[in-house]
Amino acid sequence: MKIGIFGGTYNPVHLGHTALANYICNLGLVDEVWLMVSPQNPFKQDHQLLDEAVRYRLVTLAVRDFPRLRASDFEFRLPRPSYTYVTLHELALAYPDDTFSLIIGADNWAKFPAWRNSADILAHYPVIVYPREMVSGERLMISDGDSDGDATNANPIFLPSAPLYPISSTAIRCALAAGDDVSPWLDPAVHDEIIRQGLYRQ
Repeated sequence: MKIGIFGGTYNPVHLGHTALANYICNLGLVDEVWLMVSPQNPFKQDHQLLDEAVRYRLVTLAVRDFPRLRASDFEFRLPRPSYTYVTLHELALAYPDDTFSLIIGADNWAKFPAWRNSADILAHYPVIVYPREMVSGERLMISDGDSDGDATNANPIFLPSAPLYPISSTAIRCALAAGDDVSPWLDPAVHDEIIRQGLYRQ
């Protein structure tokens, strides 16, 4: 199988995450997308980061109605902080019959040279790059490449026409802390679980 690895802290997972992952599946670039819950992102030190088991539970709820999306806790068993090149290497060892692609936003693509062993990632794994919004609300465009790449090689695959989902986990956490309604941004089961447990209220 061709599997796309869509990593993140998912703090919390929202409808933009699942919609984008499903969109990439529908393009035929991969057979499945695994939403890889990161226990610790080396670029994010967030005091509001929920326990990894709680975030994994929310992702499991979010993907339950998407046959080609999976929640993954694979990184929970790896050294911390979580480095993508280690994750991809260990995935290739654990699933030798499958091939893996990395799915990242254009904001992370702009910082990709700073990633640990980024050249090694590019040499061995396709990277699928999707647009993101800038803080100002302007779209962060992808100016290189095109969307006609082949997910079986290690060349970056750019998706400049991918839908833009103006939802952020940070905004959701702030809204929850303020007591605002965040139900339009979340899967109903995820929303109910967050409210039931009183998550992000402090």
